[in-house]
Amino acid sequence: MKTTDDTIRVGIQGMHCAGCVGKVEKALAKVAGVRNVQVNLTAREARIFYDASEGAVVNHFEDAIRQAGFESQEISVEAEEIEREERRENRSMVMRLVVAAIFALPVAVLEMGHVDLPHRGWILMGLTIPVLFWAGGPIYMAALRALRFRTSDMNTLVALGTGTAFVYSSFAVAAPWLWADGPKEPHTYFEAAAVIMFFILTGRFIEHRARGRTSEAIKRLIGLQPRTARVVQEEGEEKDLPISRVRVGYRVRVRPGERIPVDGEVLEGESSIDESMITGESMPVNKGVGAEVTGGTINKTGTFTFLAKRVGADTVLHQIVQMVKDAQGSKPPIARLADVICSYFVPAVVLIAVVTLVVWLWLFPADPSLALIAFVSVLIISCPCALGLATPTAIMVGTGKAAQAGILVRSGEALETAQHLTKVILDKTGTITVGEPTVTDAIPAEGLSQVRLITLAASIEKGSEHPLGSAVVACANENGLTLEPMEHFKAYPGMGVTGVVGRDAVLLGNRDFMQEMGIYTEPLEAQMEELEKAGKTVLLMGIGEDLAGIIGVADTVRPHAGAAIERMRKMGLEVVMVTGDNARTARTIADLVGIDVVLANVRPHEKVEKVREFQEEGAWVAMVGDGINDAPALAQANVGFAIGSGTDIALEASDITLLQSDLNGVADAILISRRTIRTIKQNLFFAFVYNSLGIPLAAGLFFPLFGWMLNPMYAAAAMGLSSVSVVFNSLRLRITR
Repeated sequence: MKTTDDTIRVGIQGMHCAGCVGKVEKALAKVAGVRNVQVNLTAREARIFYDASEGAVVNHFEDAIRQAGFESQEISVEAEEIEREERRENRSMVMRLVVAAIFALPVAVLEMGHVDLPHRGWILMGLTIPVLFWAGGPIYMAALRALRFRTSDMNTLVALGTGTAFVYSSFAVAAPWLWADGPKEPHTYFEAAAVIMFFILTGRFIEHRARGRTSEAIKRLIGLQPRTARVVQEEGEEKDLPISRVRVGYRVRVRPGERIPVDGEVLEGESSIDESMITGESMPVNKGVGAEVTGGTINKTGTFTFLAKRVGADTVLHQIVQMVKDAQGSKPPIARLADVICSYFVPAVVLIAVVTLVVWLWLFPADPSLALIAFVSVLIISCPCALGLATPTAIMVGTGKAAQAGILVRSGEALETAQHLTKVILDKTGTITVGEPTVTDAIPAEGLSQVRLITLAASIEKGSEHPLGSAVVACANENGLTLEPMEHFKAYPGMGVTGVVGRDAVLLGNRDFMQEMGIYTEPLEAQMEELEKAGKTVLLMGIGEDLAGIIGVADTVRPHAGAAIERMRKMGLEVVMVTGDNARTARTIADLVGIDVVLANVRPHEKVEKVREFQEEGAWVAMVGDGINDAPALAQANVGFAIGSGTDIALEASDITLLQSDLNGVADAILISRRTIRTIKQNLFFAFVYNSLGIPLAAGLFFPLFGWMLNPMYAAAAMGLSSVSVVFNSLRLRITR
């Protein structure tokens, strides 16, 4: 169990189907102070939003879950424990299925083969009991829980159908005198009850295995964390500890090729780290003393020791896992339709079944077996399993596929809304561009080399903290240039810097600074104007009283930004760029990436108004920004996309977070949204059509015309097939591109 502010996550044991989810949600929603409940069937946990000031406490939630017929449990964040629990559940389902098969087969052979044996009826009854009440025990228990809460679900229909067939057949064996005055001897339907339960269990097993495949994204993410960590003890010895025993403050050593077990800060050594699983960047990142490292990433070269700062559920990796779980457990608006229909569907089916029974008994009083067959068939074929699975399975696969692509969707509502988007607003700095200035041009004056120009500029700027100075120093380092000693450094805020490098008095700054210092800039005026027209910032360098050269610095466009924007336009989306920069710089960047509409000189608080204006015009707006300065606009947009750096993912206020700093993620997210919602609609259509056609057939409406009568065993097989077909239709999302 894990709590954060007014949100609590509770593990739940015993949930098997969408009906279980509904019962848990209703039970928890009745607790005082609960604002909202999200239950994730695959993760077997509930996320409860509550107000503690209204009296809601942890014990109340546990009591509500217990009263609903389930048990609360601790939520494990360890891959090994999750795997053990899954294996345990698989073994239980397999065992029940095997028992059902062993006992149902001879029942079917004896009944359908009309084998005559002494005490045949008692033998059939004895063979049927373990199938129904041991193998199918959880179904009957779930039906009783629903009855206790004065509700009903798909388990109710199965229990009623098979239970009625069993009770009728048992009376036929134990009290045949009840039929003494009838024209026919009583017939038993043990094979129908046993084989129906076998088919139901088979369908649920296949459904369970298939549904497990929908959560593979979570399993893969959790599997990125090592199971042990090499902890350095006080006496200097190293000891491998299970990851669950690592605590904040432990010193952990990582060797080349190993995954980093938890989040922390490097204390000793240095290495290059493959952070592609977090950032999507393929190039390893160099890490030295003081650098932050993230659990799950791969140490490529050196050995280093780091201080554990975040462990267990607090690591970045598990925050990502939790975001995916939250999205899978949340319900989009389209799911509410299915919930409403399911709440009325089961009582309506029971009523239809009873009416069917009465009508058949009235029409054929001499042969009550026909009425029983129709009654059981209606109950079995009407199970709304497919309806209950239509939405959650598609949401699980869609969000899982998005997570594998580095796209974290925070809710089912965001996933559904993204399909409607018509306009995408892109922030410039940090979104379209890298967000850091880079030296793009170095033009020396006559008599000076380009290398010397960068060397002198970097040597004087190494004492400056200005971003432009940092860009010059980075350029020198990237080119392997050796910086020279510098003295008498002096900074002129907003203007430039001066200092002495060797024998040269060096000045570096903007045009106004050069003019104030009396340096003539005319020789390179044409080049400066050309750089400025391209939206670049120009640094001028003087040596003594002479102009030595100019350096162009710009925030470069992200790789693939132009191609991503072109994809969006082909998808029918209008792309707009918004920035606080001047119009000339903004227009230059927009032209580079193919954006027609540009909003320049827009302050951060004004971005919200721009989003609102577009919405008032009828547009469905996506805002794409860095998630910090753009937070108000991200919140106002129909869907907010944040380009995350990885370490602050959990703090982003967006609806969708892109782990990879690539705008293609926006187009990918919208495509996944469209395909997921289309799959949900297909699933709902299949479920509705199936029940619309199946119920009249099971009720015997076609019997007077064509003599069609649906065998309850075929009804069970068809019902299981419908559920499995919905799951596999959802799984198609995994292979669509």
